This record gives sequence, structure tokens and C-alpha cells, in this order.
Amino acid sequence: MTEEVAVPIRVYADTSVFGGVFDEEFEKASKAFFDQVESGRFALVISDTVRDELVEAPTNVREYFESFAAAATITPPTQEALLLRRAYLEAEIVGERWTADALHVALASTSRCDAIVSWNFRHIVHFQKIALYNEINGKEGYGEIAIHTPQEVIDYED
Repeated sequence: MTEEVAVPIRVYADTSVFGGVFDEEFEKASKAFFDQVESGRFALVISDTVRDELVEAPTNVREYFESFAAAATITPPTQEALLLRRAYLEAEIVGERWTADALHVALASTSRCDAIVSWNFRHIVHFQKIALYNEINGKEGYGEIAIHTPQEVIDYED
């Protein structure tokens, strides 16, 4: 009898999740998400885009990010991701001003993540936009990407 080993769920975390650790409203779920990264439930995927967006963040947020960066998979802004981002922009899912938000979804999609987690309700975790991102993903030959808040993906112990 062999014991089954659980394969970690490959999850891209955008910038808002790191900041959420220090935000009273999002702290509990954000910390629980990162605790489950440490326990091996999630395989963390991040990008240079996240790092770039955190340059102006408070020191505690940048340090928290760096504490996870070494163990995470860092996905670069490949030509593939840039083309997918362009497709999102051309479909007007978000405007040019929000190109970084579209890039987060494109990076998660082209990196074959199971999900992306975010606290960005306006441009990422929004029921209409999720359907549109996935419609473009299908047209461009990518699978659907699950888009959720950390609160929706963490495992709650009963």
C-alpha cells in the first residue's frame, strides 16, 4: 500500500495579497494563505511585476514579500504573457491604465497556474472580468484560470 502525496496547488499571488497581510480587513485570510504556502498546500508563483509594484510599498510589506520570494517560482514577463496581456487589453477587459493588472492574469495563465489570488476586486477578482479573461484564454489556446481571493482558496479546518 503506497501513500498518496498531495501535489501542491500552483497559485500566482499578486501584489495585493502581500499587502493584505498588513491590512486589517484582509490580514487573517492573507496570513492563512501564506501559512498554507509554507505548509506545502500551495506552490507559490510570483513575478517581477509584483516585485516592481512593491518598490514603493512600506518596508514590512517588501520584507514579507522577500521572505517568500526565495522559495517561490518567479515567472518572467515572456513574449507569450505580453501577447496575452495585449489580447486582454484589446478585448477591453481593463483599460491601458490597468495594464499591470492584465499582466498579472496573463502571467498566471501562461505559467499554467491553477489559480491566481488577489484582493483586486475592480480589475481581477470580479465576476464579469473573470469570465472575460477566461474567454480570451480559450481563444488564445490557454486553459481557464481560477481567479479568487485568498479567503476563497484557503483550507478551513473543521
